[in-house]
Amino acid sequence: MVSDQDVVIRLVAIVLLSGLIGLEREYHRRPAGLRTNVMIGIGATLVTMASIQTVDLWPDIRPIDPGRIAAQIVSGIGFIGAGVILRETSRKVVGLTTAATLWVVAGLGIAVGMGLFLEAFVATALVFITFFLFTPVVIKMRTTRDRKNSPFSISSNPEEGEE
Repeated sequence: MVSDQDVVIRLVAIVLLSGLIGLEREYHRRPAGLRTNVMIGIGATLVTMASIQTVDLWPDIRPIDPGRIAAQIVSGIGFIGAGVILRETSRKVVGLTTAATLWVVAGLGIAVGMGLFLEAFVATALVFITFFLFTPVVIKMRTTRDRKNSPFSISSNPEEGEE
């Protein structure tokens, strides 16, 4: 059985972890920001803790598999994630990173609900590494690609662009 103190610690931990991720998304004005990420984190943690406690609450009922209940979090988050993915043009889809972030926050909630704090903290750090280190690389790649695909060429040499 999870003690009352452990319940509070786990819920506060997920609010902090999912809140940090949510703040980053909010700062960049993404569709799912602070509140959405925190709510998903709390929900995933709560469902995970409840599923773990079913074994202690109903020991005579067999088979109880707490993993089956928590696994439904992953399915449910797919529905929410689909709501933030939008097709802007025939070649541009937006919201995939936001949907993936919500999926990760649900995973953090499952980990924290199980008491896997180290895993949750390391995963959160890796999310921030991904956001802050990889984003400039992606922007640079897109800029280079867009420049190559542009029907116009920009040159610092005025004679180079003329025929």
